[in-house]
Amino acid sequence: MKGNDALPKAKRPVGRPASYKPEFARQAASLCKLGATDFELAQFFEVDTLTIQRWRNTHPEFCSAVIAGKDHADERVQRSLYNRAVGYTFESEKVFQFQGEIVRAKTVEHVPPDAGAAMNWLKNRRKDEWREKVDHELSGKGGAPLIVEWAKSVE
Repeated sequence: MKGNDALPKAKRPVGRPASYKPEFARQAASLCKLGATDFELAQFFEVDTLTIQRWRNTHPEFCSAVIAGKDHADERVQRSLYNRAVGYTFESEKVFQFQGEIVRAKTVEHVPPDAGAAMNWLKNRRKDEWREKVDHELSGKGGAPLIVEWAKSVE
Protein backbone atom coordinates (compact mmCIF):
# COMPACT_ATOMS: atom_id res chain seq x y z
CA MET A 1 0.00 0.00 0.00
CA LYS A 2 1.19 3.48 -0.87
CA GLY A 3 0.46 6.97 0.46
CA ASN A 4 -2.94 7.50 2.05
CA ASP A 5 -4.03 3.91 1.43
CA ALA A 6 -1.97 2.90 4.47
CA LEU A 7 -3.96 5.20 6.79
CA PRO A 8 -7.18 4.00 8.39
CA LYS A 9 -10.25 5.49 6.69
CA ALA A 10 -11.05 7.87 9.57
CA LYS A 11 -7.62 9.57 9.39
CA ARG A 12 -7.36 10.09 5.63
CA PRO A 13 -7.36 13.76 4.57
CA VAL A 14 -10.58 14.88 2.92
CA GLY A 15 -10.43 16.39 -0.60
CA ARG A 16 -7.46 17.35 -2.69
CA PRO A 17 -4.35 18.87 -1.15
CA ALA A 18 -4.40 22.66 -0.98
CA SER A 19 -3.19 24.12 -4.26
CA TYR A 20 -2.59 27.69 -3.02
CA LYS A 21 0.99 28.98 -3.05
CA PRO A 22 2.16 32.27 -1.48
CA GLU A 23 3.51 33.58 -4.82
CA PHE A 24 -0.07 33.55 -6.17
CA ALA A 25 -0.76 36.83 -4.34
CA ARG A 26 1.89 38.70 -6.35
CA GLN A 27 0.72 37.12 -9.60
CA ALA A 28 -2.92 37.93 -8.85
CA ALA A 29 -2.07 41.57 -8.10
CA SER A 30 -0.26 41.91 -11.44
CA LEU A 31 -3.11 40.28 -13.36
CA CYS A 32 -5.76 42.42 -11.63
CA LYS A 33 -3.79 45.61 -12.41
CA LEU A 34 -4.18 44.60 -16.05
CA GLY A 35 -7.95 44.25 -15.58
CA ALA A 36 -8.30 40.51 -14.88
CA THR A 37 -11.60 39.30 -13.44
CA ASP A 38 -12.04 36.45 -10.94
CA PHE A 39 -12.97 34.22 -13.89
CA GLU A 40 -9.70 35.12 -15.64
CA LEU A 41 -7.73 34.55 -12.42
CA ALA A 42 -9.30 31.10 -12.17
CA GLN A 43 -8.28 30.34 -15.75
CA PHE A 44 -4.72 31.50 -15.09
CA PHE A 45 -4.34 29.42 -11.92
CA GLU A 46 -6.26 26.53 -13.53
CA VAL A 47 -8.87 26.40 -10.77
CA ASP A 48 -12.58 27.10 -10.44
CA THR A 49 -13.87 30.60 -9.61
CA LEU A 50 -15.12 29.21 -6.29
CA THR A 51 -11.49 28.36 -5.48
CA ILE A 52 -10.52 31.99 -6.13
CA GLN A 53 -13.26 33.07 -3.70
CA ARG A 54 -12.06 30.54 -1.14
CA TRP A 55 -8.45 31.77 -1.47
CA ARG A 56 -9.69 35.35 -0.98
CA ASN A 57 -11.51 34.24 2.20
CA THR A 58 -8.69 32.13 3.66
CA HIS A 59 -5.50 33.93 2.54
CA PRO A 60 -5.49 37.61 3.58
CA GLU A 61 -2.44 38.42 1.44
CA PHE A 62 -4.20 37.05 -1.65
CA CYS A 63 -7.37 39.00 -0.87
CA SER A 64 -5.41 42.24 -0.34
CA ALA A 65 -3.47 41.71 -3.56
CA VAL A 66 -6.65 41.16 -5.61
CA ILE A 67 -8.36 44.21 -4.09
CA ALA A 68 -5.31 46.45 -4.62
CA GLY A 69 -4.88 45.25 -8.19
CA LYS A 70 -8.54 45.79 -9.07
CA ASP A 71 -8.52 49.23 -7.41
CA HIS A 72 -5.51 50.18 -9.56
CA ALA A 73 -7.32 49.08 -12.74
CA ASP A 74 -10.52 50.91 -11.73
CA GLU A 75 -8.59 54.13 -11.06
CA ARG A 76 -6.91 53.88 -14.47
CA VAL A 77 -10.30 53.51 -16.17
CA GLN A 78 -11.67 56.41 -14.13
CA ARG A 79 -8.79 58.66 -15.24
CA SER A 80 -9.27 57.56 -18.85
CA LEU A 81 -13.02 58.23 -18.74
CA TYR A 82 -12.38 61.66 -17.25
CA ASN A 83 -9.82 62.47 -19.97
CA ARG A 84 -12.23 61.29 -22.65
CA ALA A 85 -15.03 63.39 -21.12
CA VAL A 86 -13.03 66.64 -21.05
CA GLY A 87 -10.71 66.03 -24.01
CA TYR A 88 -6.94 65.76 -23.89
CA THR A 89 -3.78 66.57 -25.80
CA PHE A 90 -0.80 64.30 -26.36
CA GLU A 91 2.52 64.32 -28.18
CA SER A 92 3.01 61.92 -31.04
CA GLU A 93 5.21 61.35 -34.03
CA LYS A 94 4.20 61.27 -37.69
CA VAL A 95 6.30 59.22 -40.07
CA PHE A 96 6.53 60.27 -43.72
CA GLN A 97 8.51 59.28 -46.77
CA PHE A 98 10.03 62.18 -48.69
CA GLN A 99 12.21 61.51 -51.78
CA GLY A 100 12.90 57.97 -50.59
CA GLU A 101 13.93 59.09 -47.10
CA ILE A 102 11.97 58.40 -43.92
CA VAL A 103 11.12 61.63 -42.14
CA ARG A 104 9.87 61.73 -38.55
CA ALA A 105 7.99 64.80 -37.38
CA LYS A 106 7.00 65.41 -33.77
CA THR A 107 3.46 66.69 -33.48
CA VAL A 108 0.83 67.51 -30.85
CA GLU A 109 -2.59 65.95 -31.27
CA HIS A 110 -5.83 66.81 -29.54
CA VAL A 111 -8.76 64.51 -28.79
CA PRO A 112 -11.91 66.60 -28.32
CA PRO A 113 -14.31 66.04 -25.41
CA ASP A 114 -16.82 63.24 -25.84
CA ALA A 115 -20.37 64.14 -24.79
CA GLY A 116 -21.28 60.50 -24.09
CA ALA A 117 -18.34 60.05 -21.74
CA ALA A 118 -19.17 63.34 -20.02
CA MET A 119 -22.80 62.30 -19.50
CA ASN A 120 -21.73 58.89 -18.17
CA TRP A 121 -19.37 60.61 -15.74
CA LEU A 122 -21.98 63.11 -14.54
CA LYS A 123 -24.77 60.52 -14.19
CA ASN A 124 -22.53 58.51 -11.88
CA ARG A 125 -20.75 61.29 -10.00
CA ARG A 126 -23.59 63.84 -9.74
CA LYS A 127 -26.60 61.54 -9.61
CA ASP A 128 -28.99 64.06 -8.05
CA GLU A 129 -28.41 66.57 -10.84
CA TRP A 130 -27.85 64.38 -13.90
CA ARG A 131 -29.61 61.03 -13.55
CA GLU A 132 -32.41 60.33 -15.96
CA LYS A 133 -35.49 60.13 -13.82
CA VAL A 134 -39.15 60.34 -14.67
CA ASP A 135 -41.64 61.56 -12.10
CA HIS A 136 -45.24 60.57 -12.74
CA GLU A 137 -48.04 62.53 -11.13
CA LEU A 138 -51.70 61.65 -11.43
CA SER A 139 -54.46 64.21 -11.14
CA GLY A 140 -58.17 64.44 -11.74
CA LYS A 141 -60.10 66.40 -14.36
CA GLY A 142 -58.61 69.85 -15.02
CA GLY A 143 -55.71 69.20 -12.66
CA ALA A 144 -57.94 68.69 -9.62
CA PRO A 145 -56.95 66.13 -6.98
CA LEU A 146 -57.61 62.56 -7.98
CA ILE A 147 -60.61 61.06 -6.23
CA VAL A 148 -60.75 57.33 -5.82
CA GLU A 149 -64.14 55.78 -5.29
CA TRP A 150 -64.64 52.22 -4.29
CA ALA A 151 -67.64 50.46 -5.70
CA LYS A 152 -69.41 48.08 -3.41
CA SER A 153 -69.58 44.64 -4.98
CA VAL A 154 -73.03 43.20 -5.50
CA GLU A 155 -73.45 39.59 -4.56
